[in-house]
Amino acid sequence: MTTVLTPPGRRARTARPGPGGRPRPPLLAGLGTGLILLLALLGPLAAPHSPTEQLAAPFQQPDGRFLLGTDVLGRDVTSRVLSGGRTIVLTALAGTAAAGAVGVTAGVLAAMASRRLGDLLLRCVDALAVLPALLVVLVLAAGFPGSDTALVAAVALATAPFSTRVLRAAADTVLSSGYVEAALARGDTRRAVLRHDVLPNIAGPALMDTALRLVASLHLTATAGFLGLGPGGAAPDWGRMVSENAPGATLAATPFLAPALLLVLLSVCVGLLAGRLADLVGRGSA
Repeated sequence: MTTVLTPPGRRARTARPGPGGRPRPPLLAGLGTGLILLLALLGPLAAPHSPTEQLAAPFQQPDGRFLLGTDVLGRDVTSRVLSGGRTIVLTALAGTAAAGAVGVTAGVLAAMASRRLGDLLLRCVDALAVLPALLVVLVLAAGFPGSDTALVAAVALATAPFSTRVLRAAADTVLSSGYVEAALARGDTRRAVLRHDVLPNIAGPALMDTALRLVASLHLTATAGFLGLGPGGAAPDWGRMVSENAPGATLAATPFLAPALLLVLLSVCVGLLAGRLADLVGRGSA
């Protein structure tokens, strides 16, 4: 993927309301993402009961005491839903940030180094990219059971190779542009070119790529929870809740549907925002 970039200072056009003044899907996606993130990060503070304590019979229907009923072990589903998103969201965000840092560093280094060294670096990245992402997560998470750090590292390793290639292409485009050649011709150092020309002009592609990798990170983190990896014991996790309560979905649907819907909505909303961001970056560089 090659992105044509322009010198700093060009502004992207702002989005207009849809027909009839109604907000466009990206605005709704932004609101949805914000609400779900707030629920995930601040939800544990609002949990009415302990998310790990058995309080009633398994798969009890929703009532005045348990708004979403109870799960397979008789724990309050509402409390587990409010408490189960923080780990997934924080792990996905940390993994995405780590992958973004690796992608920017390796991509820019591959672009600014000699052609032979840059190609060698990309070959190493390609060797990691051929590994299935889920396999990387399974190996690291199973090798360090219950470790959040291992899960973050697995998510970063699984997504960083693709960021590296995208940002190397973006940096290559900037380095081959006329204003960078002029800067080098007038005696600017490569460090100055990196600081004033390369990094500002790959910020848009880097932000867009980060948004796309966040979607993948959410999927991988939720899958790890579904498979029982990550924090162990009775710790609430939306992915693990789906796996635990799926067998009893015919007895009580809410323990299974509530975390599943939140995961789907978060992934869809972030995906829509990433698509909108890609559109804005494309317009700004057109």
